[in-house]
Amino acid sequence: MWVRAVRLSDFRSYEHVEIALEPGVTTFLGPNGQGKTNLVEAIAYASVLGSHRVASDAPLVRIGAERAVIGLEVEGRDRPIVIEIEINPGRANRARINRSAAARPRDVLGLLRTVVFAPEDLALVKGDPSDRRRFIDELLVQRAPRMLGVKADYDRILKQRNALLKSAAAARRSSPQEMLRTLEVWDEQLATAGADLVAARIALVGDLHPHVSAAYEFIAGGATAESSADVRITYQSSLGPDAVLLADRDLWREQLLAGIERRRKEEIDRGVTLVGPQRDDLVLSLGETPAKGYASHGESWSIALSLRLAGLEVLRADGDDPVLILDDVFAELDSARRRRLTQRVAGTAQVLITAAVADDVPAELIGRRLNVSRGQVVGD
Repeated sequence: MWVRAVRLSDFRSYEHVEIALEPGVTTFLGPNGQGKTNLVEAIAYASVLGSHRVASDAPLVRIGAERAVIGLEVEGRDRPIVIEIEINPGRANRARINRSAAARPRDVLGLLRTVVFAPEDLALVKGDPSDRRRFIDELLVQRAPRMLGVKADYDRILKQRNALLKSAAAARRSSPQEMLRTLEVWDEQLATAGADLVAARIALVGDLHPHVSAAYEFIAGGATAESSADVRITYQSSLGPDAVLLADRDLWREQLLAGIERRRKEEIDRGVTLVGPQRDDLVLSLGETPAKGYASHGESWSIALSLRLAGLEVLRADGDDPVLILDDVFAELDSARRRRLTQRVAGTAQVLITAAVADDVPAELIGRRLNVSRGQVVGD
Protein backbone atom coordinates (compact mmCIF):
# COMPACT_ATOMS: atom_id res chain seq x y z
CA MET A 1 0.00 0.00 0.00
CA TRP A 2 1.30 3.45 -0.89
CA VAL A 3 0.06 6.93 -1.76
CA ARG A 4 0.54 7.84 -5.41
CA ALA A 5 -0.69 11.44 -5.29
CA VAL A 6 -1.88 14.11 -2.84
CA ARG A 7 -4.18 17.02 -3.67
CA LEU A 8 -5.09 19.57 -1.02
CA SER A 9 -7.44 22.53 -1.19
CA ASP A 10 -7.61 25.03 1.67
CA PHE A 11 -5.98 22.56 4.04
CA ARG A 12 -3.91 24.29 6.73
CA SER A 13 -1.47 26.63 4.94
CA TYR A 14 -2.22 25.31 1.45
CA GLU A 15 -4.71 27.07 -0.80
CA HIS A 16 -3.99 24.40 -3.39
CA VAL A 17 -1.20 21.89 -3.90
CA GLU A 18 -0.72 18.70 -5.90
CA ILE A 19 2.14 16.27 -5.32
CA ALA A 20 3.03 13.02 -7.06
CA LEU A 21 4.63 10.45 -4.77
CA GLU A 22 6.50 7.20 -5.26
CA PRO A 23 6.97 4.01 -3.27
CA GLY A 24 10.04 3.86 -1.06
CA VAL A 25 11.33 6.84 0.91
CA THR A 26 10.36 10.46 0.31
CA THR A 27 11.77 13.23 2.48
CA PHE A 28 10.09 16.65 2.73
CA LEU A 29 12.81 19.17 3.57
CA GLY A 30 12.51 22.78 4.64
CA PRO A 31 12.70 25.19 7.55
CA ASN A 32 10.09 24.99 10.28
CA GLY A 33 6.77 26.65 9.54
CA GLN A 34 6.84 26.03 5.77
CA GLY A 35 4.13 23.35 5.63
CA LYS A 36 5.99 20.02 5.68
CA THR A 37 3.97 18.52 8.49
CA ASN A 38 0.73 19.77 6.95
CA LEU A 39 1.30 17.46 3.98
CA VAL A 40 1.79 14.28 5.99
CA GLU A 41 -0.95 15.30 8.43
CA ALA A 42 -3.44 15.30 5.55
CA ILE A 43 -2.38 11.81 4.49
CA ALA A 44 -2.66 10.47 8.02
CA TYR A 45 -6.05 12.15 8.48
CA ALA A 46 -7.53 9.97 5.75
CA SER A 47 -6.60 6.81 7.63
CA VAL A 48 -8.21 7.65 10.99
CA LEU A 49 -10.41 10.71 10.23
CA GLY A 50 -8.46 12.73 12.74
CA SER A 51 -5.24 14.70 13.13
CA HIS A 52 -2.25 13.64 15.20
CA ARG A 53 -1.70 17.30 16.07
CA VAL A 54 -5.09 18.73 17.07
CA ALA A 55 -8.29 17.36 18.58
CA SER A 56 -10.80 19.13 16.31
CA ASP A 57 -11.16 19.76 12.58
CA ALA A 58 -11.42 23.56 12.72
CA PRO A 59 -7.63 24.26 12.67
CA LEU A 60 -7.29 22.12 9.53
CA VAL A 61 -9.19 24.62 7.36
CA ARG A 62 -7.15 27.47 5.91
CA ILE A 63 -7.94 30.82 7.51
CA GLY A 64 -10.65 32.54 5.49
CA ALA A 65 -11.92 29.33 3.85
CA GLU A 66 -15.13 27.48 4.71
CA ARG A 67 -13.91 23.96 4.10
CA ALA A 68 -10.83 21.92 3.30
CA VAL A 69 -10.51 19.04 0.85
CA ILE A 70 -8.04 16.16 1.00
CA GLY A 71 -7.67 14.10 -2.16
CA LEU A 72 -5.48 11.00 -2.30
CA GLU A 73 -4.69 8.41 -4.94
CA VAL A 74 -3.80 5.21 -3.12
CA GLU A 75 -2.23 2.14 -4.67
CA GLY A 76 -4.08 -0.54 -2.70
CA ARG A 77 -3.52 -4.25 -2.45
CA ASP A 78 -5.92 -5.07 -5.27
CA ARG A 79 -6.49 -1.84 -7.20
CA PRO A 80 -5.93 1.93 -7.19
CA ILE A 81 -8.36 3.88 -5.02
CA VAL A 82 -9.21 7.60 -5.05
CA ILE A 83 -10.19 9.01 -1.66
CA GLU A 84 -11.64 12.49 -1.21
CA ILE A 85 -12.56 13.96 2.16
CA GLU A 86 -14.31 17.30 2.59
CA ILE A 87 -13.75 18.79 6.05
CA ASN A 88 -16.58 21.08 7.17
CA PRO A 89 -16.09 22.40 10.71
CA GLY A 90 -19.41 22.77 12.48
CA ARG A 91 -21.16 20.68 9.84
CA ALA A 92 -21.00 17.09 8.66
CA ASN A 93 -17.89 16.08 6.77
CA ARG A 94 -18.31 14.32 3.44
CA ALA A 95 -16.32 11.74 1.52
CA ARG A 96 -16.05 10.24 -1.94
CA ILE A 97 -14.53 6.94 -2.97
CA ASN A 98 -13.53 6.55 -6.62
CA ARG A 99 -15.52 9.73 -7.43
CA SER A 100 -18.75 8.36 -5.89
CA ALA A 101 -20.26 9.82 -2.75
CA ALA A 102 -19.79 7.68 0.35
CA ALA A 103 -22.76 7.18 2.66
CA ARG A 104 -20.61 8.22 5.62
CA PRO A 105 -17.08 9.63 5.94
CA ARG A 106 -16.02 6.58 7.95
CA ASP A 107 -16.59 4.42 4.86
CA VAL A 108 -13.08 5.47 3.78
CA LEU A 109 -11.53 3.77 6.82
CA GLY A 110 -9.43 0.76 5.91
CA LEU A 111 -8.66 2.03 2.41
CA LEU A 112 -5.44 3.63 3.65
CA ARG A 113 -3.46 2.67 6.72
CA THR A 114 -0.76 4.82 8.24
CA VAL A 115 1.56 4.76 11.24
CA VAL A 116 2.71 8.21 12.37
CA PHE A 117 5.64 8.85 14.67
CA ALA A 118 5.94 12.49 15.75
CA PRO A 119 7.47 14.52 18.59
CA GLU A 120 4.03 14.60 20.23
CA ASP A 121 4.39 10.85 20.84
CA LEU A 122 6.46 11.47 23.93
CA ALA A 123 3.05 12.07 25.54
CA LEU A 124 2.33 8.36 25.12
CA VAL A 125 4.77 7.79 27.96
CA LYS A 126 4.72 11.05 29.90
CA GLY A 127 1.22 12.34 29.19
CA ASP A 128 -2.30 11.72 30.45
CA PRO A 129 -4.27 8.48 30.04
CA SER A 130 -6.25 10.17 27.24
CA ASP A 131 -3.09 10.19 25.07
CA ARG A 132 -2.69 6.44 25.46
CA ARG A 133 -6.39 5.76 24.92
CA ARG A 134 -6.22 7.77 21.71
CA PHE A 135 -3.22 5.72 20.55
CA ILE A 136 -4.98 2.40 21.09
CA ASP A 137 -8.31 3.58 19.64
CA GLU A 138 -6.78 4.99 16.45
CA LEU A 139 -4.92 1.73 15.87
CA LEU A 140 -8.09 -0.19 16.64
CA VAL A 141 -10.07 1.79 14.06
CA GLN A 142 -7.49 1.07 11.38
CA ARG A 143 -7.69 -2.67 12.05
CA ALA A 144 -11.49 -2.75 12.43
CA PRO A 145 -13.15 0.36 10.94
CA ARG A 146 -16.50 -0.49 12.55
CA MET A 147 -14.95 0.44 15.89
CA LEU A 148 -15.18 4.12 14.97
CA GLY A 149 -18.95 3.71 15.01
CA VAL A 150 -18.76 1.83 18.33
CA LYS A 151 -16.64 4.61 19.82
CA ALA A 152 -19.01 7.30 18.50
CA ASP A 153 -22.01 5.45 19.95
CA TYR A 154 -20.28 5.08 23.30
CA ASP A 155 -19.35 8.77 23.43
CA ARG A 156 -22.96 9.74 22.63
CA ILE A 157 -24.35 7.45 25.34
CA LEU A 158 -21.77 8.70 27.84
CA LYS A 159 -22.71 12.32 27.14
CA GLN A 160 -26.41 11.61 27.63
CA ARG A 161 -25.79 9.61 30.81
CA ASN A 162 -23.59 12.34 32.28
CA ALA A 163 -26.31 14.90 31.57
CA LEU A 164 -28.80 12.69 33.41
CA LEU A 165 -26.45 12.25 36.37
CA LYS A 166 -25.96 16.00 36.66
CA SER A 167 -29.71 16.45 37.08
CA ALA A 168 -30.15 13.30 39.18
CA ALA A 169 -29.84 15.00 42.56
CA ALA A 170 -32.96 17.11 41.96
CA ALA A 171 -34.77 14.23 40.22
CA ARG A 172 -33.99 11.91 43.13
CA ARG A 173 -35.92 14.23 45.47
CA SER A 174 -38.94 14.74 43.21
CA SER A 175 -39.34 11.33 41.49
CA PRO A 176 -36.66 8.87 42.64
CA GLN A 177 -38.14 5.74 41.04
CA GLU A 178 -38.55 7.35 37.62
CA MET A 179 -34.98 8.70 37.78
CA LEU A 180 -33.57 5.27 38.64
CA ARG A 181 -35.53 3.57 35.85
CA THR A 182 -34.25 6.10 33.31
CA LEU A 183 -30.70 5.73 34.59
CA GLU A 184 -30.89 1.93 34.32
CA VAL A 185 -31.79 2.22 30.63
CA TRP A 186 -28.63 4.28 30.03
CA ASP A 187 -26.63 1.86 32.21
CA GLU A 188 -27.54 -0.98 29.85
CA GLN A 189 -26.59 1.00 26.76
CA LEU A 190 -23.34 2.21 28.30
CA ALA A 191 -22.32 -1.29 29.36
CA THR A 192 -23.17 -2.82 25.96
CA ALA A 193 -21.20 -0.29 23.89
CA GLY A 194 -18.44 -0.07 26.50
CA ALA A 195 -17.99 -3.84 26.58
CA ASP A 196 -17.50 -3.93 22.81
CA LEU A 197 -14.84 -1.22 23.01
CA VAL A 198 -12.97 -2.60 26.03
CA ALA A 199 -12.90 -6.18 24.73
CA ALA A 200 -11.46 -4.97 21.42
CA ARG A 201 -8.86 -2.83 23.19
CA ILE A 202 -7.73 -5.76 25.35
CA ALA A 203 -7.39 -8.05 22.33
CA LEU A 204 -5.29 -5.40 20.57
CA VAL A 205 -3.05 -4.88 23.61
CA GLY A 206 -2.43 -8.63 23.61
CA ASP A 207 -1.38 -8.48 19.96
CA LEU A 208 0.82 -5.44 20.58
CA HIS A 209 2.70 -6.68 23.63
CA PRO A 210 5.25 -9.01 22.02
CA HIS A 211 5.99 -6.46 19.29
CA VAL A 212 6.47 -3.66 21.83
CA SER A 213 8.96 -5.78 23.79
CA ALA A 214 10.86 -6.83 20.67
CA ALA A 215 10.97 -3.29 19.26
CA TYR A 216 12.21 -1.84 22.54
CA GLU A 217 14.94 -4.43 22.86
CA PHE A 218 16.08 -3.59 19.33
CA ILE A 219 15.83 0.22 19.60
CA ALA A 220 17.42 0.49 23.05
CA GLY A 221 19.81 -2.44 22.76
CA GLY A 222 23.43 -1.42 23.12
CA ALA A 223 22.56 2.25 23.69
CA THR A 224 22.51 2.22 27.49
CA ALA A 225 21.70 -0.02 30.39
CA GLU A 226 18.04 0.46 29.51
CA SER A 227 18.29 -2.59 27.26
CA SER A 228 18.38 -4.82 30.36
CA ALA A 229 14.73 -3.99 31.25
CA ASP A 230 11.76 -5.44 29.44
CA VAL A 231 8.94 -3.11 28.38
CA ARG A 232 5.46 -4.21 29.32
CA ILE A 233 2.10 -2.84 28.22
CA THR A 234 -0.93 -3.64 30.38
CA TYR A 235 -4.57 -2.62 30.12
CA GLN A 236 -5.83 -0.92 33.29
CA SER A 237 -9.58 -0.85 33.84
CA SER A 238 -11.53 1.74 35.80
CA LEU A 239 -13.07 -1.25 37.61
CA GLY A 240 -9.84 -1.73 39.53
CA PRO A 241 -7.37 -4.60 39.95
CA ASP A 242 -10.09 -7.22 40.40
CA ALA A 243 -11.38 -6.81 36.83
CA VAL A 244 -10.93 -9.90 34.66
CA LEU A 245 -8.91 -8.70 31.65
CA LEU A 246 -10.23 -11.04 28.98
CA ALA A 247 -11.32 -9.98 25.49
CA ASP A 248 -14.87 -11.18 26.10
CA ARG A 249 -17.73 -8.75 25.39
CA ASP A 250 -20.33 -10.63 27.46
CA LEU A 251 -17.99 -10.77 30.43
CA TRP A 252 -17.23 -7.07 30.15
CA ARG A 253 -20.88 -6.16 29.92
CA GLU A 254 -21.48 -7.98 33.20
CA GLN A 255 -18.41 -6.41 34.82
CA LEU A 256 -19.36 -2.90 33.74
CA LEU A 257 -22.94 -3.26 34.96
CA ALA A 258 -21.68 -4.55 38.32
CA GLY A 259 -19.19 -1.68 38.56
CA ILE A 260 -21.89 0.88 37.76
CA GLU A 261 -24.13 -0.58 40.44
CA ARG A 262 -21.35 -0.45 43.04
CA ARG A 263 -20.64 3.22 42.36
CA ARG A 264 -24.16 4.43 41.65
CA LYS A 265 -24.46 6.62 44.75
CA GLU A 266 -21.04 8.17 44.12
CA GLU A 267 -21.90 8.83 40.46
CA ILE A 268 -25.17 10.55 41.42
CA ASP A 269 -23.44 12.59 44.11
CA ARG A 270 -20.69 13.72 41.72
CA GLY A 271 -22.85 13.97 38.60
CA VAL A 272 -20.47 12.08 36.32
CA THR A 273 -19.90 8.54 35.02
CA LEU A 274 -17.03 6.96 36.95
CA VAL A 275 -16.96 3.54 35.28
CA GLY A 276 -16.13 2.71 31.67
CA PRO A 277 -13.48 2.83 28.93
CA GLN A 278 -13.30 6.65 29.10
CA ARG A 279 -11.43 6.19 32.41
CA ASP A 280 -9.19 3.29 31.42
CA ASP A 281 -5.45 3.50 30.78
CA LEU A 282 -2.51 1.66 29.26
CA VAL A 283 0.18 1.11 31.86
CA LEU A 284 3.70 1.11 30.42
CA SER A 285 6.48 -0.27 32.56
CA LEU A 286 10.17 -1.04 32.42
CA GLY A 287 10.43 -4.31 34.26
CA GLU A 288 8.49 -3.71 37.47
CA THR A 289 8.87 0.08 37.34
CA PRO A 290 6.17 2.35 35.81
CA ALA A 291 7.57 4.22 32.83
CA LYS A 292 5.63 7.39 33.59
CA GLY A 293 7.57 9.43 36.11
CA TYR A 294 10.51 7.04 36.24
CA ALA A 295 11.79 6.45 32.69
CA SER A 296 14.62 8.71 31.53
CA HIS A 297 14.17 10.97 28.52
CA GLY A 298 16.00 8.47 26.30
CA GLU A 299 14.03 5.53 27.67
CA SER A 300 10.79 7.41 27.10
CA TRP A 301 11.69 8.02 23.46
CA SER A 302 12.57 4.33 23.03
CA ILE A 303 9.22 3.28 24.51
CA ALA A 304 7.27 5.70 22.32
CA LEU A 305 9.12 4.44 19.25
CA SER A 306 8.44 0.86 20.29
CA LEU A 307 4.69 1.51 20.55
CA ARG A 308 4.57 2.93 17.02
CA LEU A 309 6.75 0.16 15.59
CA ALA A 310 4.52 -2.40 17.30
CA GLY A 311 1.53 -0.77 15.63
CA LEU A 312 3.33 -1.05 12.30
CA GLU A 313 3.86 -4.78 12.83
CA VAL A 314 0.27 -5.41 13.92
CA LEU A 315 -1.11 -3.66 10.82
CA ARG A 316 1.45 -5.38 8.62
CA ALA A 317 0.34 -8.75 9.97
CA ASP A 318 -3.11 -8.08 8.48
CA GLY A 319 -1.58 -8.44 5.04
CA ASP A 320 -0.36 -5.06 3.79
CA ASP A 321 2.30 -2.52 4.70
CA PRO A 322 0.85 0.71 6.09
CA VAL A 323 2.41 4.01 5.03
CA LEU A 324 4.99 4.99 7.64
CA ILE A 325 5.20 8.70 8.47
CA LEU A 326 8.19 10.00 10.44
CA ASP A 327 7.28 13.58 11.21
CA ASP A 328 10.28 15.61 12.35
CA VAL A 329 11.51 12.88 14.71
CA PHE A 330 15.16 12.41 13.74
CA ALA A 331 16.14 15.73 15.30
CA GLU A 332 14.81 14.36 18.61
CA LEU A 333 16.81 11.10 18.52
CA ASP A 334 20.45 10.41 19.28
CA SER A 335 22.64 8.72 16.68
CA ALA A 336 22.15 5.21 18.09
CA ARG A 337 18.36 5.43 17.99
CA ARG A 338 18.42 7.01 14.52
CA ARG A 339 20.50 4.11 13.25
CA ARG A 340 18.31 1.46 14.86
CA LEU A 341 15.09 3.07 13.69
CA THR A 342 16.49 3.16 10.16
CA GLN A 343 17.28 -0.54 10.31
CA ARG A 344 13.86 -1.35 11.71
CA VAL A 345 11.83 0.41 9.00
CA ALA A 346 13.95 -0.70 6.04
CA GLY A 347 11.82 -2.38 3.42
CA THR A 348 8.55 -0.62 4.31
CA ALA A 349 6.58 -0.01 1.13
CA GLN A 350 6.39 3.76 1.62
CA VAL A 351 8.10 5.99 4.18
CA LEU A 352 7.34 9.71 4.32
CA ILE A 353 9.77 11.84 6.34
CA THR A 354 9.75 15.49 7.29
CA ALA A 355 12.93 17.22 8.41
CA ALA A 356 14.20 20.77 8.72
CA VAL A 357 17.79 19.72 7.99
CA ALA A 358 18.84 16.98 5.59
CA ASP A 359 21.71 15.95 7.85
CA ASP A 360 19.20 14.89 10.51
CA VAL A 361 18.00 12.04 8.28
CA PRO A 362 20.24 8.97 8.02
CA ALA A 363 21.72 8.63 4.55
CA GLU A 364 20.05 5.23 4.09
CA LEU A 365 16.62 6.88 4.40
CA ILE A 366 16.98 10.15 2.54
CA GLY A 367 15.45 8.72 -0.66
CA ARG A 368 13.68 11.19 -2.93
CA ARG A 369 13.85 14.80 -1.71
CA LEU A 370 11.07 17.35 -1.99
CA ASN A 371 11.82 20.88 -0.82
CA VAL A 372 8.99 22.73 0.91
CA SER A 373 8.99 26.53 1.12
CA ARG A 374 6.07 28.93 1.54
CA GLY A 375 3.52 26.42 0.39
CA GLN A 376 5.51 25.34 -2.66
CA VAL A 377 6.76 21.77 -3.03
CA VAL A 378 9.63 21.28 -5.48
CA GLY A 379 11.87 18.28 -6.19
CA ASP A 380 15.65 18.49 -6.17
